[in-house]
Amino acid sequence: MLARPWKAIECPGGIAGAAAALAAEVDGLAADSDGLAAIVVGHPRRLSGEPNEQTAAVESLAARLRQTTGLPVVLQDERLSSREAETRLALREKDWRKRRPMLDAAAAAVILQDYLDSQPRPSRAADEDESL
Repeated sequence: MLARPWKAIECPGGIAGAAAALAAEVDGLAADSDGLAAIVVGHPRRLSGEPNEQTAAVESLAARLRQTTGLPVVLQDERLSSREAETRLALREKDWRKRRPMLDAAAAAVILQDYLDSQPRPSRAADEDESL
C-alpha cells in the first residue's frame, strides 16, 4: 500500500477545534466504501528523541480523537518527514514557491508511509487463499 498526499485540513480553535475538524473528516472517510481502520498522527520529537514544544499538544489531540471517533490513533514519529517531503517535491518542482503549499500534505504522506511500512505484511499464502 502506498501513501500519497491528499490535502491539508485547516484546524482553527486550538486542540478542541483541531479535534472537531479532524473528527469531521474522519467521519466522512469512515463512511467511504474503503472504511477507516486507524488514524495516524505525526508525533513531533527532537532529533534526539526528546519531546519538543509541540509534543504535549499533539498527544492531547490524539487523545481527543480517540474519544470522539472511537478509532485507534497511532502516534508515528515525524522526525525529518518535512525534509524528506521537500526532497521528494524538489524532484518534480524546481520552484520552492510552488512546492511550499504542498509541503504539509507531502510530509503527512511520508509519515503515513512510514507507518504502513512498519506494519507486518500478510503472507503470500494468505493472499493466494483470498483470491480463490
